[in-house]
Amino acid sequence: MGTSSVSVSARTLLTCDTNGELAGMEEKIREIIDAHARLSLAASGLTADDDLYTAGMSSQSSVNVMLAIEDTFDVEFPDHMLKRSTFASISSISSAVAELQSATTA
Repeated sequence: MGTSSVSVSARTLLTCDTNGELAGMEEKIREIIDAHARLSLAASGLTADDDLYTAGMSSQSSVNVMLAIEDTFDVEFPDHMLKRSTFASISSISSAVAELQSATTA
């Protein structure tokens, strides 16, 4: 199994394995959540599907998370993705970033 890295602005953003799965994106999203979501627990204590709002993320914190995601992954969330469900979990954020990245490479 080989791996390849994709870099933007000299940052390693994610690693794709040969099955096309994104490894590393979730870890980076967890780091962003730890830094910006203001949760009372570490993101490492959450499953990918745990609700971040239930875990304590406010709407203001979700904006901070969104801005950090855009900066880190060099994407921009279009208006139709600016809704609570996009940022409700690590899994939903990962899916949104993957969708945005595939749209920019298509």
